[in-house]
Amino acid sequence: MNKKTNTSWLPGFVALGITWGSSFLFIKWGLITLTPIGVAFVRGAIGGSSLLIFCLATRTRLPKRVVEWSHLALVGLLLNSLPGYLFAFGETHVSSVMAGLLNATTPLMTVIVITFAFREQRIDINQGIGVLMGFAGIVLVTGAASGLSNNDWKGILALSGATFSYGIAFPYSKRFVGKMEYSSTSLAAAQVTCSAILLSPFALLGGITHSNWTGKSLAGMLILGSVGTGFAYIWNFRNVKLAGSTIASSVTYITPVVATILGIWLLKEPFKVSQVAGGLLVLISAVLVQKRFKLAKPRKVPLADGYGI
Repeated sequence: MNKKTNTSWLPGFVALGITWGSSFLFIKWGLITLTPIGVAFVRGAIGGSSLLIFCLATRTRLPKRVVEWSHLALVGLLLNSLPGYLFAFGETHVSSVMAGLLNATTPLMTVIVITFAFREQRIDINQGIGVLMGFAGIVLVTGAASGLSNNDWKGILALSGATFSYGIAFPYSKRFVGKMEYSSTSLAAAQVTCSAILLSPFALLGGITHSNWTGKSLAGMLILGSVGTGFAYIWNFRNVKLAGSTIASSVTYITPVVATILGIWLLKEPFKVSQVAGGLLVLISAVLVQKRFKLAKPRKVPLADGYGI
């Protein structure tokens, strides 16, 4: 069936946007009981276990070669372990609304990384405009133009580091993991499991919990781990298969909206008009760097490479 007329992907697309957009709320709930490293480790452990059980039930084969597991471990570090910790740490200093809005800078970070490291294709004028708009959006979202509070800068740096880690992970995964002849479920299970293993010594040394479990913290981590860090990957791969990668990846435009609504509604977090304006600029930036809209006639900009995912 033609992808333009087939809408069977739509329920999974919406569910994924809501799931990933809700992650910032669940991180806040998890932090009621867990340390930042504990949140990252527990969500990875639950997600990896869920996917491994699913692989066992469906008889899905896992990667076998050491070199394959090495690449998957590095992707797990960059896409799960490191940002998982940085987002949790960041949310101890800033709101989940700000975390959700800054998460939308991932495409911006990716094009910056490819420009200087992977050099897969040259950046055009529209992507250059997108990068500038993205930075303007960050200034508005974070309030950098009017000065930051004493602690905000720690959270903002952590969240920026998380999206920068994503920016490295995506092109690396495309180059080294995308060529592996395994199912998406198999690769996701291996990747998330590796992330939990990598975090385990730091979690044991740094401490996993700081207080007793509550209903919110338990529910938040179970949903964040099994769904947001586990089966959401399978939904994403299904969306790619049914609707194509362009439509599937546009789910990133839903997540900051969901994060903002939930943060204001359930967490009663402060909200500023400048954050909305900044968030819109960041989303427009993502559209431009992903080449989904053009403001000007494309031409090559010397000595720079563009978004290649």
